[in-house]
Formats: sequence, structure tokens, C-alpha cells
Amino acid sequence: MTEKPPTKSRKKAAPEKDAPEKGAPIPDAKPAAAPRRGWRRVWFWTKRAAQGVLAFYAALILLYSFLPVPTNIYILSESLRLGGVEKDWVSFDDIAPEMARSAVAAEDANFCLHWGFDMAAIREAVSEGSNRGASTITQQMVKNVFLWHDRNWVRKAAEALLTPVIELVWSKRRILEVYLNVAEFDDGVFGVEAAARHHFGVPARDLSPTQAARLAAVLPDPKGRSASEPSEFVRRRTRQIISGADTILADGRSACFDE
Repeated sequence: MTEKPPTKSRKKAAPEKDAPEKGAPIPDAKPAAAPRRGWRRVWFWTKRAAQGVLAFYAALILLYSFLPVPTNIYILSESLRLGGVEKDWVSFDDIAPEMARSAVAAEDANFCLHWGFDMAAIREAVSEGSNRGASTITQQMVKNVFLWHDRNWVRKAAEALLTPVIELVWSKRRILEVYLNVAEFDDGVFGVEAAARHHFGVPARDLSPTQAARLAAVLPDPKGRSASEPSEFVRRRTRQIISGADTILADGRSACFDE
């Protein structure tokens, strides 16, 4: 009896998949990346927020170029802390010329010569390792009106962006007018009109050269210095400011705001 050779086992061929019909949609190889859509949405709303902030500041800059500034973040915080503040707005024509010259002589003698940044003062401050005396009147006004008082890089960056815009849109006279109307001259006393009445019992238009110089002397430290009860330092600083005010009048550095 002859044996049959062993038969090889045959593997069943896998059933062929039906080819997609002509014109039928081909499924995506990979689903759409959800993280990419998420980042696009974040970028979209970030741009919208930035555009909104820019539009807000542009509107304020245009409005405040001719309207009185009603308040600011610092005045509101001090009003809440003290239960109220002294504040009166006056036009530039109702401020004694000696007050304007004294403020410029004390805080920014080259106010009429720069475009918002006093580069010579900045270089000097950097070489001394501090920012004391480097901020111009325009920078201080921008901080007081549009920003906040905390010392951080975000505020400094915003100040650096807004300062040249203000110099481009506003006149020097308007910058100084707003500055004198929002500056602090004592604890809770804002603006030169309120300061003149608070310290000397006179309106800002009737300030004498000495009174104006005393008010300018307290600007760097209104809570620690007094114009009506001056320390020896304030008296000495007052004499320096009077001399400086006369100097900028004589050499023409007050010409951009002094008529």
C-alpha cells in the first residue's frame, strides 16, 4: 500500500478590500490637529485684545489733547485711601508763568529741546547706576495720566511707547498744562490750583516766583516735603529753582510754552 505524500497546508488569502468607488470621498489619513486650532484661537483673541488696548489709548490721547483729564488710577486710589482728595482743573492761561517755568527748571530743564526723552540725562543716570532725574515731564505726565505708579518693566515699556506718541500729537504747552493739573503737591492734593490754595491761599494765577518755586521743589516727594512749611532743604532747593527759571527764560528754553 503506497503512502500519499503529505499535503502542504494552504493559508487562506485575506479577503480583498473593496476599492473605493469612483468619486467617493477619501477619508483623512489623520484627524485635524486640535492643538493647532487651539493656538490659532488664542492668537486671534490676543490680537483682538491688543487692538482693543491700542484703540482705547488712541481715543484717550485724542480726547485729552483738548479735554480736561477727569481723574487717573493714582488719584482714584488715593481718594479711596484718604476718603477724598483736593483737585481743581485750570487752563494754562490761569497758571502763573513763574509756575510753569519753575516746574520745567526743577524737573526737566531741556523740556523744549527733546522729543520726550532727555538722552543726556538718561546716559548720566545710567552711568550713575540709577534712574533718578532721567524721567522727563512728558514721561511723568504719561505715567500719571495713562498708566500706574508701580515700578516694573511692563509700565516702563508702555511709557516708552506712549511718550513719543504724546509728543507727536500734543503741543508742549498742552503737555505742561496737563502735567501741572494732575501732579501731586501734598498728600491728597492734586493740581497746581488746589496746591496754590492749599499751601498759600491764592489761585494758581497769583503765585509769586518764590511760591511757585516752592511748589516745584516738592514735586519729587510731595508726601515728604512741604511747600508751606519748608525744610532747610526745600528752601535751598527753592533758591536753585528760582535761578533755574530765570535761566531758561533768558536762554530761550521756555519758548515752547512761554508766550
